[in-house]
Amino acid sequence: MVLAFVLLAPGGPSPVGSGPCRVLYARSFGPPPQGRLLRKEQLLAVARQVASHCHLQQASSGRPPAPTLPEDPAPLQTAPGGLFQLPPGDPFPSRVTVTWLAATAVAFALVCEPHENLVLAEGTLRLLAGRLMAVLRPPGPTVLLRPDAADLLLDRLLPHGQLLFLSQRFLQALERDGGAPWP
Repeated sequence: MVLAFVLLAPGGPSPVGSGPCRVLYARSFGPPPQGRLLRKEQLLAVARQVASHCHLQQASSGRPPAPTLPEDPAPLQTAPGGLFQLPPGDPFPSRVTVTWLAATAVAFALVCEPHENLVLAEGTLRLLAGRLMAVLRPPGPTVLLRPDAADLLLDRLLPHGQLLFLSQRFLQALERDGGAPWP
């Protein structure tokens, strides 16, 4: 089961200035923790870890950071990403695995239970990222997301935090059942 989805602006040094890591959108699945503040802290801790991995990957690649979102989300299939684990209590009560994907000015992450199919989680994350890039506007450091579009996407592709085997035929069926193309 997926415990959370996080969309973040990693911050850090860039041609347009530097800034802290910001959570742009987050959605939790499963039983809520003790309080809303605790969940926000958990998701922010995940976002900081993802931002750190993004910065390390970017620094090791030797490429300068790009300040804007790409017009074509197709390069997301080859976008850098990875996996890491967080130990129990840091910040979740049990061990979790995080799969992340860096996409120019933003990053995406799925927080999964340790026994989850990570290949399926990575594929789902790339699909979500591609669809969400279409609704992120304006490009650049002041990215805004239409939360209703993100909620609709997550409801269809991660119902109640369950990873689905998503074939092209399945995605086309979802589009037909919804009556209109979805983001």
